Amino acid sequence: MLNRLPEYIDPLQLADKRGSLKGQISLNSLDRLKEGLSNDEGCVDIELFFGREGRLAKIEGQIKTILSLECQNCLQALELSVDSVVKLGIVSSIDEANRLPDDYEPLLVEQENISLKTLIEDELLLILPAFPKHEHNCFIPYSDNNKSDSSLVGGQSTIKSPFSILAKLKTSGDL
Repeated sequence: MLNRLPEYIDPLQLADKRGSLKGQISLNSLDRLKEGLSNDEGCVDIELFFGREGRLAKIEGQIKTILSLECQNCLQALELSVDSVVKLGIVSSIDEANRLPDDYEPLLVEQENISLKTLIEDELLLILPAFPKHEHNCFIPYSDNNKSDSSLVGGQSTIKSPFSILAKLKTSGDL
């Protein structure tokens, strides 16, 4: 097992040797991922095991980190805890990828060496939600200009629909 992670790996050679990699990669070194982060401080803990199951060369392991994203409802910081299982089948063609067991994702290897950072970054990008948001209802409607349109009913604030004026117009014909 290596404590210091290599920049490039040969996954087929590691699978033949039943190798393993364990270590950390800095979040700020993952260029494509850090574009979507509100804070790129921290590390990704990785633990990968390479091996073969019959003719199938495989990578199994785990990726752990905490990503700081921007909530798309309130635009505040949101921490996403990532603890993901990695199960990749190393393939060299689409036909081989189609024959993989259902619980494996294909890793198409066209050359001997691949970038470990790119592999980890791809896995993290696939985990990211399309629209990150807090689990609780964090959306607070902007009501400074609409104070006359809001009222308290039973201790809770209710906001009138912006289309309520159109409903009046429809029934009465004037504003």
